[in-house]
Amino acid sequence: MPPGGETVVGNSFRFVSLLLATLSLLTATPLAADDIRSPSLTALRVDWRAALDQLRTEINSRPRIAGDFIFAPRRSMPRYDPRAMPALVQLNAVSSQFFTGIARSSVPVLLPFDAAAYLEAQHNGAPQGQSLSRYQADFNPADVFDAGPAGYSATFSLDPGAGDGMPSRVYTRPVDVQITGSALVYDIADPAGGKGEPVKPLATTYPDLRKFIREGYVRYAFSRFGIAYVVSIQCLDSAAKPRRLACKEAYPVAERFLKALRIAGGQRMRPLTDMASSIIDRPAARSPDFAYRPSGDLIPNTGYRNKAGHPDVMAYAQIRFPLEKAPAFVRSQSYAKRDKTEGSTSYPWRDNFCESRSFEVWQCGGGYGHQGEDIRAADCPPSGEGRAPCDPKQRGVVAVRDAIVIRAAKDQAVTLQVNGRTEHIRFRYMHMNPHVMNADGLLNGRLVGEGEKIGVVSNYLDHPAGTSMHLHFDVQVFTRDGWIWVSPYLTLVSAYERLIRARGRELGPEIAVTTQPVAHALPQDVIRPDLREGSAGEEN
Repeated sequence: MPPGGETVVGNSFRFVSLLLATLSLLTATPLAADDIRSPSLTALRVDWRAALDQLRTEINSRPRIAGDFIFAPRRSMPRYDPRAMPALVQLNAVSSQFFTGIARSSVPVLLPFDAAAYLEAQHNGAPQGQSLSRYQADFNPADVFDAGPAGYSATFSLDPGAGDGMPSRVYTRPVDVQITGSALVYDIADPAGGKGEPVKPLATTYPDLRKFIREGYVRYAFSRFGIAYVVSIQCLDSAAKPRRLACKEAYPVAERFLKALRIAGGQRMRPLTDMASSIIDRPAARSPDFAYRPSGDLIPNTGYRNKAGHPDVMAYAQIRFPLEKAPAFVRSQSYAKRDKTEGSTSYPWRDNFCESRSFEVWQCGGGYGHQGEDIRAADCPPSGEGRAPCDPKQRGVVAVRDAIVIRAAKDQAVTLQVNGRTEHIRFRYMHMNPHVMNADGLLNGRLVGEGEKIGVVSNYLDHPAGTSMHLHFDVQVFTRDGWIWVSPYLTLVSAYERLIRARGRELGPEIAVTTQPVAHALPQDVIRPDLREGSAGEEN
């Protein structure tokens, strides 16, 4: 058998197995009207040998420190023992001074940090306390860095005027640049996915790099070492404005970032596994009260240009409901007066994910939507003997999962990110008072536990009383196009059912529900084993 032949056979078998599984799911008995499914995820394999080759090249560019690194693998070590790749252990020891927990990343961490230049400067007696930005292509120290079993995410900023050769910009605030590398990608029905244009100046370094503007960000997606990476900058696809960056202004900043990327760390771990979609378990007991309308069933004529909602059968994660106590109500806050049948604090729930807004949401039919769901706490009951005091301004909001906090001090929203072996997902809370969140230390890097109180339902939008008293909650999952908004409606339905320990009743359907395929998506490269596995058949 030729070299790598076992890999080809193994992948061919896997392709046939996945194909048969797909056909069986698509031809199986149709779902019940109110069945809820878990998402499907593809687990990518890391080519660590290619990563070590790149690291060796980067280290060898600085002869003064090249001899300090050990690249010969220690074959006496167990396969997934970190010490089997000593160069990575050495690199992580250096980088962890600036990027806490970098060794927890299951994928090679690409950052604009030149570890070889930093080490050479230290070898030459560079003074302590030198600005880290000199080794990061003038980018400031990371505002956010999170590493875990699914991969890593980081955010850096570039100050106005920083960076030799950068064009002048009318933008007067630092530009934030995000990067995520993930071994897990969510398989969502995504007609807009996979598009983009090449970037010729970077084609040699990143042969499959594609640039595109999506959901308010310019994005640069590429693959390296078998893993999906996306670099993104929030911007306007229009003329520059005093407080908003135009995407054409963001291009040179992103390309400077991409040119500066080096291997900064990461560690070989046991490979992750694909996650096939399945019907989730729900409480057996039926609630006498809780009812909800179908996913995608908006208040009539409230979608962007009167487009319909987005029917979605997925609960994207098993979470703790974000409000501390029941009852709670998922209802529109912007168009409540148009719904003459129900009040804002009563059942049934109604989806508002694709309500008309100016935000790009490509899961919605018109391409624009609300991004998430509005949730309102119940009104305080009438006071009376034996009733506990009720303050409508103190309705608790809790963490839906154990997670890391992503939030700068000026942000009006807080995002919780989960990075595990079976999911890579973000949950965002809006309209809580930023001054209170600051006082509570709800800032970048803090760890919170599932069910931990992180605030109260409020009405903050640029200023107190800027909106109604409610919580906006949304969900993003990582795909080959980066972080994409998905409907959190049924995620909230299933979480609420667990909170009240009873199954709700779906009313309708009043709309034509066309569910998306739920079979596990076949990776595009599954017929190209050399792109999915190590080139010589090693499971990396």
